[in-house]
Amino acid sequence: MKNFLTQIVKFIKEIVLAIKEGDLFVKFSLLIMGMGYFGRKQMIKGIIMTLFQILVCFFAWIVAIPYLIKIPTLGTVQREMIFNLDTMKNEVNEFDHSFKILLFGIISIFILFVSLLIYFVNIIKVRSLQLRKEAGKHINNFSEDIKEYFDKKFHITLLFFPVAGIVVFTVIPLLVVIMVAFTNYDQTNMPPTNLFTWVGVQNFQQLFTSSITITFGYSFKKVLLWTLVWAFFATFTNYIAGILLAIFINDKKTKLKKMWRTFFVVTIAVPQFVTLLLVRNFFADTGIVNTICQSLGVTEFLQNIGLVKQSLSYIPFLTDPAWAKVMVILINMWIGIPYLMLIATGVLLNIPTDIMESARIDGANGFQVFVKITMPYMLFVTGPYLVTSFVANINNFNVIYLLTQDVFFTMDQYLANSNAKEIDLLVTWLYRLTQEQYNFKMASVIGIVVFVLCATFTLLAFNTMIKGNREEDFQ
Repeated sequence: MKNFLTQIVKFIKEIVLAIKEGDLFVKFSLLIMGMGYFGRKQMIKGIIMTLFQILVCFFAWIVAIPYLIKIPTLGTVQREMIFNLDTMKNEVNEFDHSFKILLFGIISIFILFVSLLIYFVNIIKVRSLQLRKEAGKHINNFSEDIKEYFDKKFHITLLFFPVAGIVVFTVIPLLVVIMVAFTNYDQTNMPPTNLFTWVGVQNFQQLFTSSITITFGYSFKKVLLWTLVWAFFATFTNYIAGILLAIFINDKKTKLKKMWRTFFVVTIAVPQFVTLLLVRNFFADTGIVNTICQSLGVTEFLQNIGLVKQSLSYIPFLTDPAWAKVMVILINMWIGIPYLMLIATGVLLNIPTDIMESARIDGANGFQVFVKITMPYMLFVTGPYLVTSFVANINNFNVIYLLTQDVFFTMDQYLANSNAKEIDLLVTWLYRLTQEQYNFKMASVIGIVVFVLCATFTLLAFNTMIKGNREEDFQ
């Protein structure tokens, strides 16, 4: 942070110095961006920068200013049908669209900010051209500048399109989501029929409020706790089981290694959503698994030990909160362990054999070798995967939604009031709020919470577990 502030101060000093000590062409660049290049006979660059300035001014006048003026209120003119005496027909009035105002307002702010940054960089650039000319140094022409972007500055060329893609498809949508969290955008305030407006931090307060009518605070605590529990078990059950399975298959005593690998890899070949939908039918209240369990007396046994209510004639695999939570973790293991087995197999084959042999010569048994050598090496190599897997499981929409949609119904009225279920993750709760209830304001708040949660965990994990300074331990 300190280094970032230092760079900003340095940038401001360079701008002030360029304006103060720049020649006439530099000062003219404050009015027309291309003048500094015209003065150094860089005509093409001068034309490009002048056209850029004209386009920005045109954008500001046609798009930015009309929308930015309405940003404070997000619109005041409601959509109405007005009878036109000239055409003798009902026509829609010139109404405000709150979401368009918000979206194009944010885009306008972003474009104007970038344009302002380019404007100041341009001043520094033309000042540097002045200094080069005064020192008698060579000034590149347009073709030489282009060649540089495919030679010395090729990294800028390569990064331009990925950065532009991140800005367009990630940064701007993220800013829109953040801003929606400070509005009352929901089913009753939905454009274009209705307007929505700013409400400050009211939605965030509502997320932590628990009352008879507002139950988001109650639901948030339960859903957040289950999300973290799910992410922990979904990550580490697959991780540990995948490593153990890879060790067992790669063991010298194991026969038909290729066959065993093939059996598990087949689960990867089947699309995940197909597997999940089939398994949901298998474990339904009237599914084949319950039929088998009833025939074998398993259902009766579970009733006798208190795991299944006496009033039920089936095992509620996906309809009871406790059973459903255990089942989704177990089913996730079925579809996740084969991936880990393949990853672990590749890593295990690269563990230095001399370390393993030295440990055995020193009298270490299999368990000690696993704890002291295999697992530390696996954690070192697959640490980044483990971190990203935990974050991915926080946002694991498919497993929860496909297994429980139209099957699991909550009996908790407080959860139902805020459109949540005991089995929901934050991401599936967010989905229900947007797609079923159109409660975009609360969905945006939850989206921000998910982002902060994932970002915090990722930063902490990468700064503590994955430091990249332990290579010598495995040489």
